[in-house]
Amino acid sequence: MHLQLITLHGVRVDQEIYELIAPTSTGEIAIFPGHEPLVTLAVPGALAVRHKKEDRDESLEYFAISGGVLEIAQKSIRVLVDEADHGEDIIEAESRAALERAIKQRDESEDQVEIDKAMELIDRHQVRLRVADLQRRKRR
Repeated sequence: MHLQLITLHGVRVDQEIYELIAPTSTGEIAIFPGHEPLVTLAVPGALAVRHKKEDRDESLEYFAISGGVLEIAQKSIRVLVDEADHGEDIIEAESRAALERAIKQRDESEDQVEIDKAMELIDRHQVRLRVADLQRRKRR
């Protein structure tokens, strides 16, 4: 099955895969070849890619994604998101510091708009830290 992971900055992934595990608005779903056609919302979370059927869980490739859309056909998947950070590209210390700044921003916010912006940043950096943790576990 063919996967395209497309962000605002361009195509991040364009290759054949065996399985995709994706966070959606109704929960996490696993997508295999022959999946029923579906269009659904992707929510911020960890996107996991299994390249070959025989690949073990330890070899999954991870991306931290923002919300977007999943377009699933029987032989292809298109993931359209604002951003997708590869697990190996995430620097845990930077994400932890950014999370702390976002929490401070939320706590010091004076109106709902500022709180909402801070909460989006908190969600983003929590996802990045989760994916960085998955990536670290993979290396062990």
